[in-house]
Amino acid sequence: MKLAITGKGGVGKTTLSSTLARLYADEGRTVLAADVDPDANLGLALGLNEDEVNAIVPVSKMKQLAKERTGANDLNSFYKLNPEVSDLPDKLAKEINGVKLLVMGTVDTGGSGCVCPEHVMLKALLSSLVFRKDDVVIMDMEAGLEHLGRGTASMVDQFIVVIEPGARSVQTYEKVKKLAADLGIHRVSVVANKIRDDSDRAFVRSRIPEESLLGFIPYDADVIDADRKGLSPYDQSPAALDAIRAIKARLDSQA
Repeated sequence: MKLAITGKGGVGKTTLSSTLARLYADEGRTVLAADVDPDANLGLALGLNEDEVNAIVPVSKMKQLAKERTGANDLNSFYKLNPEVSDLPDKLAKEINGVKLLVMGTVDTGGSGCVCPEHVMLKALLSSLVFRKDDVVIMDMEAGLEHLGRGTASMVDQFIVVIEPGARSVQTYEKVKKLAADLGIHRVSVVANKIRDDSDRAFVRSRIPEESLLGFIPYDADVIDADRKGLSPYDQSPAALDAIRAIKARLDSQA
């Protein structure tokens, strides 16, 4: 199962990503969680402390490794565009609570795009994750839709769009669905987060097709407190955990 979890900033992508990852790890599955958000905080949500998170060097900052894998050097501008990277996830990942965390980072592009060794290695590494046949791979994507435009996660099994019960959030889902279709991905599901009451559920059901709706996560002060304290919602919020466990069951039934 290869999932890319996306949505607007602050909707709860990381809460869903980290909890799903830990639930699959509880089953003894090999789980690789890739933090593709430049504002990387998946490590905290998985259970690392701030010092441990700050000590992780994102893959995008490993300039020497990028040169080695692409064959780039200071004497010429030629290098491999398809470097061998299949061994890197296991070498670079940090394990926490049974989940292998890979912090991808981002390449500073200066506004005009970047075809540099770091960018080439990062893209090749992301692409290689979908070929980990027996693993569960969960990508916590950056906020917004830029990654879809770049085709970063173009070979995943499906996108899961995390939304809130509001018109702007639903509009994000509709945009993701269209852009994903352009990439040949037609499985775009929705998880509705921060649900307060039946009126929120009714609103979401009125705007999202039933077959695309994986489930609801309640508005929960425990999740907010966990975020403030830098703790894993898996360990702090029984209500969110139960809701995401039900979402996982639906995902498993679709596999």
